[in-house]
Amino acid sequence: MADHVDLEREKRQEVRPAGSEPVPAEPERQGFFRRHPKVKWALLALAVVAAIGGYFAYRYYASRETTDDAQIDGHIDPISARVGGTVIAVNVNDNEHVNVGQVLVQIDPSDYQVAVERAKANLAAAEAAAHAAQTTVPITSTTTSSNIGTAEANVATARAGVNAAENEVAAAKAALNSAEAKLRESQARNTLAQQNLKRMELLVAKDEISRQQYDTAMAESRSAAAAVAAQEAAVAQARQAVAVAESHVAQAQGTLGQAQAGLRAARTAPQQVAVSEARARTAQAEIQQAKAALDQAELNLSYTTIKAPVHGVVSKKTVEIGQVIQPGQPLMALIPLDDIWVTANFKETDLKNMRPGEKAEFSVDALGGRKYSGYVQSIAAATGARFSLLPPENATGNYVKVVQRVPVKIVLNPGENKDELLRPGMSVEATVFTNTGKK
Repeated sequence: MADHVDLEREKRQEVRPAGSEPVPAEPERQGFFRRHPKVKWALLALAVVAAIGGYFAYRYYASRETTDDAQIDGHIDPISARVGGTVIAVNVNDNEHVNVGQVLVQIDPSDYQVAVERAKANLAAAEAAAHAAQTTVPITSTTTSSNIGTAEANVATARAGVNAAENEVAAAKAALNSAEAKLRESQARNTLAQQNLKRMELLVAKDEISRQQYDTAMAESRSAAAAVAAQEAAVAQARQAVAVAESHVAQAQGTLGQAQAGLRAARTAPQQVAVSEARARTAQAEIQQAKAALDQAELNLSYTTIKAPVHGVVSKKTVEIGQVIQPGQPLMALIPLDDIWVTANFKETDLKNMRPGEKAEFSVDALGGRKYSGYVQSIAAATGARFSLLPPENATGNYVKVVQRVPVKIVLNPGENKDELLRPGMSVEATVFTNTGKK
């Protein structure tokens, strides 16, 4: 049996290439592990450690996403003029820290102070006019009410005057009728007396009657003629009285018309009161307009003092003393260093497991790689390319797929930037710890 083993060993040695090391037989290798059992266990332990290390390395790298396409971001508050004028004071310099409410620039307030005084005077005038208009309302109401009563009394008086004049006309006409009747009676008596006188003349000429009878007849004829003349005068007087009475009627009717017109005017009292109340309301509205003008003037005066709206650092100052500025003209910028964040542009393939609220950290190039901690506050709703001046248009014939980047906002933990060394625009390398390895 031993000879057979030696023969096989010689055959293997004969077929191996020239210059190669002799290959130990399998039993020899097995014999090595038997002679050194600790080596076998060491190799096994090393394999286990390598597997465990590889597992934890996988978990470590699978639960974090890193990008160097990131920078510090922050608010840049532009300070602009709200009113125009000449700058008389500039109280800050570039890169200077300022506090909220600190005066930055002072514009000459003279013109705006004059405008305030003018607005105050206009307001006082409007208030006086409103007071007068308000006082007129009850006066108008009382006056118009009394005017109605007076006008109604005047109408009644005028109507009574018309009735009296008409009665006067009737009486005058009656007196005229009576005078005319008496005239006719006197004329008849005069005719009879004249006829009797003529007969007496014939009889006295024949001495058939006495001279006394003739004289009596002559006297009667003269008396009758005088009575006719008197009655004619009475008739004329009666006719004149009728004319006067009729003129009194016309005058009374005119007075009645005037009284009725006055009554109609007095009955417009509600409209007059409404007009007076409308004037009072208009005066109140003018007060409101004057107050608004005063408020605007005071606002413009306050705008001449430009104050810091936030705590920050002055940058890009362009205003100087003596400069004439216009409304809306930019003067400087304020950067609040206590409110900054990181905008990290991750590849879209890195966002699969990234969620808001996850832990993050970043190192700042300008500070020698100093690390800060924070968390993911939000993920942008679109890729950065969509907000560019010329967004990519993929609906073309020449299409090349490019991995897009999505901005992720990382907010610092409280107290991380208490020394305010971070500045917007600084380059950082950001890392977000996702929950992939914990699932």
